[in-house]
Amino acid sequence: MRARDIPITAWIGMAGIAIAFIFAVFAPWIAPYGETQVVGDVWQLPDDKYIFGLDNLGRDILSRLIYGARTTLLVASAATIISFSLGVILSFTAAVSRGIIDTVFSRFNDLMMSIPTLIFALVVLAVLPQNLVVLILVMAILDSTRVYRLGRAVALDVAVMEFVEAAKLRGEGKLWIIFREILPNTLSPLLAEFGLRFAFSILFLSTLSFLGLGIQPPAADWGGMVKDNKDGIIFGISAALVPGTAIATLAICVNLVVDWLLKRTSSLKGGRGDA
Repeated sequence: MRARDIPITAWIGMAGIAIAFIFAVFAPWIAPYGETQVVGDVWQLPDDKYIFGLDNLGRDILSRLIYGARTTLLVASAATIISFSLGVILSFTAAVSRGIIDTVFSRFNDLMMSIPTLIFALVVLAVLPQNLVVLILVMAILDSTRVYRLGRAVALDVAVMEFVEAAKLRGEGKLWIIFREILPNTLSPLLAEFGLRFAFSILFLSTLSFLGLGIQPPAADWGGMVKDNKDGIIFGISAALVPGTAIATLAICVNLVVDWLLKRTSSLKGGRGDA
């Protein structure tokens, strides 16, 4: 694949994601002020010194936006990686094993998916200690049910192909079949799904923070920033719109890249087919 074959929309999406990750990695050096540093009056309007103005406590919105990128991307990335690993491993195991293992895994997954995700998360997070580890694990477990559904579907399609049957006849174990036969041939739809799950994690985390059960203050994250400054909208203060725009922009950038991946890999060719 050549660079000129990548559409402009995908380049825009990748550029937006790259900028967000640069902010996240180099936040202490890029942000003009500290994450919790009070630098002026409450809800001070934007000017030459404060590009996006100040928030409900007099903190620089630009600085908190940059630090919030670190928190938001860290939690969303960790939750997506864990959910994807868990969902893929369980779904591939079910597809290869079939029988009672497939039935138990699939029915339990159906049970989990029947519970509204947001309500389930709110109940669990209200009971458990509120820290990053618990938040990431709750998000990952809930999201893994969606990954399981797709993973099992694509794995079942590949598991009946001749090269998989040949591997079984050679006496290869389940781990060999999963990681050497099925996984390379399902990478295309799985990569696209990974992008969608990542975008969903960003939006889900922002929702939980807005409801008060996500990232806890004074740590900055975009959903929490919207919650902290939502009352300013009544008085014409745009402090809540800045992090809201950041959430929407990042989600759009991820979707632009995912759309390109879906168009480029519309069939189950996976890693082997592209090699």
